[in-house]
Amino acid sequence: MTITTKFTETFGVEHPVVQGGMQWVGRAELVAAVANAGALGFITALTQPTPADLAKEIAKCRELTDKPFGVNLTILPTINPPPYDEYRQVIVDSGIKIVETAGSNPAPHLPMFHENGIKVLHKCTSVRHAVKAQNLGVDGISIDGFECAGHPGEDDIPGLVLIPAASAKIEIPMIASGGFADGRGLVAALALGADGINMGSRFMCTVESAIHQNVKEAIVAGTELDTELIFRPLRNTARVASNAVSREVVEILNRGGQFEDVKDLVAGKRGVKVYEVGDLDAGIWSVGTAMGLINDIPTCGELVARIVGEAEEIISERLSGMLEDDEEENVA
Repeated sequence: MTITTKFTETFGVEHPVVQGGMQWVGRAELVAAVANAGALGFITALTQPTPADLAKEIAKCRELTDKPFGVNLTILPTINPPPYDEYRQVIVDSGIKIVETAGSNPAPHLPMFHENGIKVLHKCTSVRHAVKAQNLGVDGISIDGFECAGHPGEDDIPGLVLIPAASAKIEIPMIASGGFADGRGLVAALALGADGINMGSRFMCTVESAIHQNVKEAIVAGTELDTELIFRPLRNTARVASNAVSREVVEILNRGGQFEDVKDLVAGKRGVKVYEVGDLDAGIWSVGTAMGLINDIPTCGELVARIVGEAEEIISERLSGMLEDDEEENVA
């Protein structure tokens, strides 16, 4: 038995499970392991310092898997923008057929991707942005609820409401993101109108994830209460792990501080150190409330098989067992 949805059919993957782009985490080893498990993984383009490095990372991933995988291109307003055109050219030249866009409007990137037969999955945090992306011609939507790691937007709408609200207006394949970690979540997402799930925190905490073991063990030990929402007063909210640095950032901004007052605390070079050396208080690092559902460090193969197996069992046995035949009921 397999779970087939509009998402698996359109994007050509076996299971309706996605490992979305994660800064510093979406590397070849993890992405290939996700692909080999029958799910869809994304290399994070901007984790690679240059477009040439991205080309090498894609080649490395191809050596580890012959199954489909994609590249995430996050478009964010920055003081010194990355050379997006060059990264986009590498994606095309490398023969990648699936791209996850996130952050700003994907419109400038769509013509080149579509001309080269690349399907675009756009990640957004609100129904209005999902509808706009659908109208622009993206091939799929990833809708991100308030539970997620990273940027949940400013509407604070959790998945239980956001997913069905979006599904009422989205006709293309849509996956649900934020708070998903197991088979129960996959079934819930499908019931709410999604065509699959996207997981970040859960895939961070796998054997093949190239981050320090201390971080993985902290995720296992953590609960759904162990995150902070930083940058709220600046209306650029981000959900990160609760640690000495994130708590200090929240305190400074709540006192009326500005970005200049915290920019050194939240610097990316400090955050990446967490993953490299395992010092949990070295900087800011992203994790979602799904941390409260993560209790082990499996391989990606074990994880995907378990999630799909759980989902199939819930659908075919537990839920179907709640249905009674009306005629039998009347005879009784």
